[in-house]
Amino acid sequence: MNPEPEPAAPVPPANHADSANQQSEWFGPDGRPVHKEQCTCFSQHRANRQDPVGFHAELQDTSSPGWRRLLDNVDEAVADGREEFSPLHGLSPLERRDVITLPPTIGRLTAVKHLMLYGSNLVRIPPEIGGMTNLEEFTPYTSHRLHWFPYEITRCTKLTRSTVSTRSLFGNFKLRPPFPRLSAEGDPTPNGSLGTLDPTAWGATAIRTCSVCDCPMEGAELHQVWISLVVATDVLPLLVNACSAECVAALPPGADGYAPGPHKGGGDVDQPRAD
Repeated sequence: MNPEPEPAAPVPPANHADSANQQSEWFGPDGRPVHKEQCTCFSQHRANRQDPVGFHAELQDTSSPGWRRLLDNVDEAVADGREEFSPLHGLSPLERRDVITLPPTIGRLTAVKHLMLYGSNLVRIPPEIGGMTNLEEFTPYTSHRLHWFPYEITRCTKLTRSTVSTRSLFGNFKLRPPFPRLSAEGDPTPNGSLGTLDPTAWGATAIRTCSVCDCPMEGAELHQVWISLVVATDVLPLLVNACSAECVAALPPGADGYAPGPHKGGGDVDQPRAD
């Protein structure tokens, strides 16, 4: 669910003392948080369906201190089998800013029931989140650069509670921003490979398996579509990377009040009017 109103600025993690030094570490001279970047993909305050949008282009720097600490945090959580996990806990503000996605190893977090991503700088979630089979609660609230989620999150069949900043989502019911236009079937990928992709065009740096049937994608066709579905307590825009037209046809209907089925995005998608 999306509590209203949203806070003007994220609150530093509870383990940080409320002191001038700590506050100056988390907020710059202009009062803006230093641990995440401002998003200008579309207005998150007013409806404007005419402006085209795209995917975030950032690539994860896997040599950065923040990324290395994140990998350690995931490994520790896998080893101790914890049920509540905040991957960015213990990272400094600048280290948190380094992290724009999560590692594929989150698929090993099979004991985690609550994934906390409050106020992150993330721009994408990897499809391996579908391996978190015991996930019950998902909290990416105030992660304002997360505009969509992988269809694989629907494999988290125990997921019943979510807290998402819905104004940040493509196609959200409050503002109805458009979806990025996806490539047509048959459009070439670099070198014919799905292992190294430009996220600006494809939304991901690699596509390894079908979002629907989980079969390997190498050598298969790529059919990318959007669909908006109820996931826990929110309607989320989901990116589907399917291996065939048959897998696209197997998708469920879209959520009530949203585009009724899979679509390719772009400004001409027939979305209901914003509230």
